[in-house]
Amino acid sequence: MGTSQPVLRVIQGGPTEDRRAFLRELYMKHGGSVLGRCRYLLKDSAKAEDAMHDVFARALTHAGDFRAEASPLTWLMKIATHHCLNQIRSERAGWRSWFEREEAARPEGHGGQQSMETRDLVRRLLSKVDQETQTAVIHYHVDGMTLEEVAAALGRSVPTVRKRLEHFAELGGEELRVR
Repeated sequence: MGTSQPVLRVIQGGPTEDRRAFLRELYMKHGGSVLGRCRYLLKDSAKAEDAMHDVFARALTHAGDFRAEASPLTWLMKIATHHCLNQIRSERAGWRSWFEREEAARPEGHGGQQSMETRDLVRRLLSKVDQETQTAVIHYHVDGMTLEEVAAALGRSVPTVRKRLEHFAELGGEELRVR
């Protein structure tokens, strides 16, 4: 006597209660497995739990795409894998570190952190360098200008500005590394 795969019932445009029951059934049967896959890929319990909920939300909205060529668990695992891998790629994107740095530098009134640690560190170290280096540091670390913009503002070359900033960064450590 063989075991039969659970049948995924697609409820096209059915009553809201039917959709909730359908999602509840999927969640009860396969929630633990989907969560396990998300934890394995994301290596973070909180992110994995959020991802699992996203997977079930996607499953509910895309239930019509299920072709019953595989079990509902296989289908959910595929959604979970793609979702988690996309999340990992997004977290590694270059724009994300820039965005996080910009958000952290915003004053409290703009939703940023109260303590702007990098700015405070820069202020303490400024007295240890010459005036032109101070100007370059302020433009780069506080104003958020690029190396090219700082060089243009100072009338210096980019390598000269980079050397001054690197000298300053040696005083401040890794947090002030020139990027």
